[in-house]
Amino acid sequence: MTISKLKANLIYDPKSKRNLTEKLFTSISAIFSIIAILPLVLVLAYILIKGGSQISWETLILEPEPPGDDLLSAGGIGPAIIGTFIISSIASIISIPIGVGGGIYLAEYAKGGPFSRFIRFGTNVLAGVPSIIAGVFIYAVIVATKVLFGSMFSGIAGGMALSILMLPTVIKTTDESLKLVSDDLRRGSLGIGASMFTTVIRITLPAAFRSIATGIVLGLARAAGETAPLIFTALFSRYYLTGFGDLFYEMGSLSVLIYNFALEPYEAQNELAWAASFILVVLLLSMNILSKLVSDIASGDSNK
Repeated sequence: MTISKLKANLIYDPKSKRNLTEKLFTSISAIFSIIAILPLVLVLAYILIKGGSQISWETLILEPEPPGDDLLSAGGIGPAIIGTFIISSIASIISIPIGVGGGIYLAEYAKGGPFSRFIRFGTNVLAGVPSIIAGVFIYAVIVATKVLFGSMFSGIAGGMALSILMLPTVIKTTDESLKLVSDDLRRGSLGIGASMFTTVIRITLPAAFRSIATGIVLGLARAAGETAPLIFTALFSRYYLTGFGDLFYEMGSLSVLIYNFALEPYEAQNELAWAASFILVVLLLSMNILSKLVSDIASGDSNK
């Protein structure tokens, strides 16, 4: 076969059956991709437009007023914003040490025995458990028994419920991140006389820090938007916290405020629900974007 014939065979023929079939399936894939992402875009756009129009300085700092149809007396969502941050912080304080510790055990100390397999299986099951189950569990163990200094519904109970939802993500991310750390680093550290504990604290854990941080942010983003666990644990409050002791009483949150005020027959409370939806969506989007940036930075460093 001559060179001219070879060049002729390499020329792209847009009318050939193979290329037409490829274009057809590429177009079908693109259409399905657009259909899959369209609900997300529409929901986000509607919330950002509808809720963003309700945002004002007073809405962000005032306490919500009792139900009524007077827009001037609707109040704001300030306590719910603060409550969301406090409950999420409590969940992080509980879940991060336990989750990172569990991930370290699975990646560095477990030898693949029955106990480690049981933990990984339990983590996968816990990741798929409905969030309301976590709320009911904490309600039965903490709220109903009044074990927290005699208090029932409280912000601490709400943080405990959300920490259960965060745990699987933190454990799995820590486990997988530490497995990606090169064994040469471990051998080098152990070879110069460092203990396993020192190797984990000084070598492997810092090397996987950014990937672990990504999992923590993703777990926090999932927990912060949950409503059902908080209805059973933190309930709701319209007032700002005035001291540490208020952690042991009902506490407001954005998700529960949205649930309560969306059911009100008054337009004023419905507008506050839209404003809270806007703030919550912005917070969740920010955390997901942050996790993506941290993940990209971690991937870039690992490729160097």
